[in-house]
Amino acid sequence: MSNEVNHQVRLAARPQGTPGPEVWEHTTEPVPEPGEGRIVVRISHISLDPAMRGWMNEGRSYAPPVGIGEVMRALGLGEVVASKNADFAVGDTVTGVLGVQEYLESDGRGLQKVSPTADVPPERYLALLGMTGMTAYFGLFDVGALEEGETVVVSGAAGAVGSVVGQLAKVKGARVIGIAGGPEKCAWITDDLGFDAAIDYRSDNVSRRLEELAPEGVDVYFDNVGGDILDAVLGRLAMHARVVICGAISQYNAEGAVTGPKNYLNLLVNRARMEGFLVGDYIPRWGEAGTELAGWLADGRLHSREDVVDGAVSDFPDVFGKLFRGENTGKLVLRLNRA
Repeated sequence: MSNEVNHQVRLAARPQGTPGPEVWEHTTEPVPEPGEGRIVVRISHISLDPAMRGWMNEGRSYAPPVGIGEVMRALGLGEVVASKNADFAVGDTVTGVLGVQEYLESDGRGLQKVSPTADVPPERYLALLGMTGMTAYFGLFDVGALEEGETVVVSGAAGAVGSVVGQLAKVKGARVIGIAGGPEKCAWITDDLGFDAAIDYRSDNVSRRLEELAPEGVDVYFDNVGGDILDAVLGRLAMHARVVICGAISQYNAEGAVTGPKNYLNLLVNRARMEGFLVGDYIPRWGEAGTELAGWLADGRLHSREDVVDGAVSDFPDVFGKLFRGENTGKLVLRLNRA
């Protein structure tokens, strides 16, 4: 392994607003031989997730911030290419927090073995069969406490988590309204994924469309974007509604104060609740969720779309920006090309 070079992207500075080139440092280092009890993983896929933007900020959060000079934290997938750990064999495919780099030397803790096939491509284990699917499953069913026949609204509906949330709601017999940006994304979630209706936040009046599409109110709102869209849905809550706070991508690059909801008193009026959650809290139950998700995928009730970009580690900053430019549909993944 000592002849191999590991290309990496490190955090060079805390971003102010949207991350620019100045916040990244591109480095190389030799790939070490694994020590006793350790493995080397050659990374093939890097997951691009909105949560990564929060990891770049200094301050108290659910996870420590990425340190200045550290390899950027990222979920990924790769192949074990050297092992002195009895739990991992050369050739095993693993997922976990691998970082924005080509190789990881690790003791194996936190890594999970998976088995891609001709029908299940490796990137799917970063999408519906990975943390994305788990987030949708537990957020909707545990936090959202969805019941059959209810009206569900999901923002970021053409994104990785939102697209799965809407499909899961349909599996359970709910009526689903998705909020997405642009006619192509709105057509995809209705025509291909089976959502009952779509709202294009770029051209529609979201509040007015919600009044038309959900005249009796919204029972479950799964929020991925925050800001004005959160406010609009809070204004249309049904009695005893549940608002699931998964993310707030509209606020992640704000240079000033985060915009909070103005319509929060509707939670009081409608005896509703708003609750945030972290999918990591549900790790002991991931097996249960994975079995159901895989079953619904196999019988055609769920579809997984991965937006795969082929490139090098050095392409990470630009690919990461696609999340905030609204350019991805489904799960965004960087597939490393070493040719």
